[in-house]
Amino acid sequence: MASLKAVLGPTNTGKTHYAIERMMGHSTGMIGLPLRLLAREVYDRVVKAKGEKAVALITGEERIEPPNARYWICTVEAMPVQKRVEFLAVDEIQLAEDEDRGHVFTDRILKARGTSETLLLGAETMRGVLRDLDLDVDATTRERFSELHYAGPAKVTKLPKRSAVVAFSTEQVYAIGELLKRQKGGAAIVMGALSPRTRNAQVELYQSGEVDYLVATDAIGMGLNLDVDRIAFAARSKFDGRRHRWLSAAEAGQIAGRAGRFRTDGEFGETGDCPPFEEDIVHAIEEHRFDPVDDLQWRNSDLDYRSIKTLIASLARPSGHPALRQNPHALDEWVLRRMAEDEGIGPEVRGERLVRRLWDLARLPDFRKAGHEGHGRLVLGLAETLADPDARLGDTAMAMRLENLEASVPDIASLQHRLAMIRTWTYAAHRDDWLENPGYWREKTREIEDRLSDALHGALTLRFVDRRTTALLAGLKREDLLVTELSENGEVTVEGHVVGKLVGLHFEPASTARTLEGKAVRSAAVSALGPIMAERLGEIAGAPADAFALADAGTINWKDAEIARLLPGPDWLAPRLELIGAEDAEAHRKDATLKRLEEWLGAEMLRVLPTHAKLKTGETGKELEGMARGLAFRLLESGAAIDLREESPPPNITKEQREAMKAAGLRAGRVAAHIPEAQKPAAQRMIAVLQASQTGETRRVAPEGAGSFPLDGEWAESELHSQGYLRFGRRAVRADLAERLGWEISKRRREAGTPAFELPAELASVVSCPGDEFPAIVKGFGLAPAEKDPETGTVTKWRYLSRHRTEGPPRGKKPAAGGRPPKGQGGNKSHKGRPKGARPAPRQPDPDSPFAALASLLPPPPPPPKPKKKKKKKPAAKPAESDAQAAAKPETPAPEAEANQSEDTKKAEPPASPGPSDTPESQA
Repeated sequence: MASLKAVLGPTNTGKTHYAIERMMGHSTGMIGLPLRLLAREVYDRVVKAKGEKAVALITGEERIEPPNARYWICTVEAMPVQKRVEFLAVDEIQLAEDEDRGHVFTDRILKARGTSETLLLGAETMRGVLRDLDLDVDATTRERFSELHYAGPAKVTKLPKRSAVVAFSTEQVYAIGELLKRQKGGAAIVMGALSPRTRNAQVELYQSGEVDYLVATDAIGMGLNLDVDRIAFAARSKFDGRRHRWLSAAEAGQIAGRAGRFRTDGEFGETGDCPPFEEDIVHAIEEHRFDPVDDLQWRNSDLDYRSIKTLIASLARPSGHPALRQNPHALDEWVLRRMAEDEGIGPEVRGERLVRRLWDLARLPDFRKAGHEGHGRLVLGLAETLADPDARLGDTAMAMRLENLEASVPDIASLQHRLAMIRTWTYAAHRDDWLENPGYWREKTREIEDRLSDALHGALTLRFVDRRTTALLAGLKREDLLVTELSENGEVTVEGHVVGKLVGLHFEPASTARTLEGKAVRSAAVSALGPIMAERLGEIAGAPADAFALADAGTINWKDAEIARLLPGPDWLAPRLELIGAEDAEAHRKDATLKRLEEWLGAEMLRVLPTHAKLKTGETGKELEGMARGLAFRLLESGAAIDLREESPPPNITKEQREAMKAAGLRAGRVAAHIPEAQKPAAQRMIAVLQASQTGETRRVAPEGAGSFPLDGEWAESELHSQGYLRFGRRAVRADLAERLGWEISKRRREAGTPAFELPAELASVVSCPGDEFPAIVKGFGLAPAEKDPETGTVTKWRYLSRHRTEGPPRGKKPAAGGRPPKGQGGNKSHKGRPKGARPAPRQPDPDSPFAALASLLPPPPPPPKPKKKKKKKPAAKPAESDAQAAAKPETPAPEAEANQSEDTKKAEPPASPGPSDTPESQA
């Protein structure tokens, strides 16, 4: 006795695989599948096991039927149920509740049987209705091989690899596909409107790993075995041909169940604007518990072909069973009724042959999805020629219909429309009684369909897949075979695609790569560059010193490319280094490269800034004490020079300390303390770079070799000092030259023997200063004009200014010319004649003095001497005193002259500047 079994369960339970194995265990068999695509897949599998001569493939658009076939692989609608076979199976029987195709599945459930074994395969929801139909079926349940979990919502761009996004409109599918192309390199497209060949090619694009994402309609929910880890719903409602409606929990479960294959668990969730799943639906999908199917679509299959009217009446005959529901909206019945109403065909068609022909025409599938009216017009047009059972569509008529379909078109919409039309004619070509030469047109329509399918696949791939990205991503999965090349100019080619340029250690994606591939290309390229990057790091770690250069931007360059940048450290003489690029390289390789660069930078600083480096490390300067040590510390902070003109109190440096500073590479005079080596161009540039890297602020470099240069108002004191310059009015003068000029000025005063003395114009050359700006520099040494040419106003003689004076010259003695300022400009009246204890009036600042603006900051003058004291103990008048002391007070010459100057000569020099220059402690 033949057995009738139902194998029920969710997706990924191996039901179809089980049925195929059972079929091949019998001598003959037949299986009905829901999709032509799946039928072709199963056909190829059975052919591989049984051979081409033993297997037939029968679908609405394809027919391969060897004379001695023993196994028939069919779509459910195309099953030749009249054939006797030992085994028969119907897959996805839950489609019996579908309004368009359900009645065919119901008919197979009720009537299609194998002589030995019949299997009905489908969802657990069918158990109750099978029982209600009294089919005496033995139903078993198969558990899912893997579990299904709810993953929640996620942005499309955040979905993990091997994800499928499900949408329910062409526009939404395309929009998501384009987004994934920009962000992830591309996606395969699967829709019900695609031809099987196109769909297979797109599925292969995904299965091969060329792309990691799939965008599909609910066509993915059935018949496609894919390696999908997550199903992401972009929507939960769809248009079913008549209305927009929400997906049922069972429909959502059927789609979500495509995630996870065999023993690999799957996930499902939402993306984009999809509303979240309710908790009860989530549990239903995870546990595969859905509302049972209560009734099935049914249509009478015992038809009356006596006339078109009797046929229509027999189609409308009710089942008489509450579980079998008739669909009044079936497309083929609607077309048949339109034929009956058409004047050219008429309601009076009689005879079985005529009525059967009209019914065959009415059942032409709507491949174009044109709807009732659109599809009805196509069928009625065919009926005008083919209503007579003996009529055939001639070759000329077919050629005319196919002529426009062969032309090449580039856009996806046109290709899809043409594919739908050619599928219509492919279906017609498989009806031997419709065409004059059906064999020829089967080959012709298949050829056109294949060509259009390939063109559509190419158009979809071009629009939704970046082949450069996919080549890289595919290569990453087989790194041992990844072909990566680096040209001499740094151009990187991976798998034959130019992806960017390697500059130093930094990979720069090509501009086209940034636009088309985005992050996916960069990630793939960097991974592919691993061996090249390791080799380059090793080359840098072993490079000689002359291979590196310190750039003005605070970077270390190698072969004209930036490979590291300076970062702030404990101080500007101890910067940190950071590699530019090589982010994904191995840590030990990067560490070795950094160590080499740190060694080079230390050696470079020792070469260019030896005084700084040795003081920093303590190699020199250990003998410095007291004020000398303090100045050394301040010079390291400053960079090159310190302005001593305004020091209060002035630095007290002994002869021994000065000698110790000189041995350490430092100099200290009356105007400045400075580091001679730091005033060389290379040192100035390095100091600017190091200090800019420490502070993050731009540091300028003084004009190369300039003794002085004009100031633009933007130079800060710290910038000038770091370059070894001091401010003198509107010019900057190099510290060592400022000291030399100060010594020259003191020499001229000493030679004059009077407070007022001449300064020759050629002294301007000492500091490389234009003659018209020299007076301003002289004033910076604490000098003021003593005499001027009455006609030209040119200063002819200069005199030193003191910080303050409390007494005039001795009574009865006229001060020497230029020895004191004019009345009211710095001199004070004698205290004689003032009331006892009265203080002298404060002197007025000399308007020509560069310190005039500091008058308010000067300390008050000391009180006048008491009258009781002897006259010889009174302080002498300041101008006279200055003259007397000028010959006795020592002065430090400029560093260039100091070594050749005797101690007696030093003691005979007048002070070079006010304040510190007049203090014995400041002279060696």
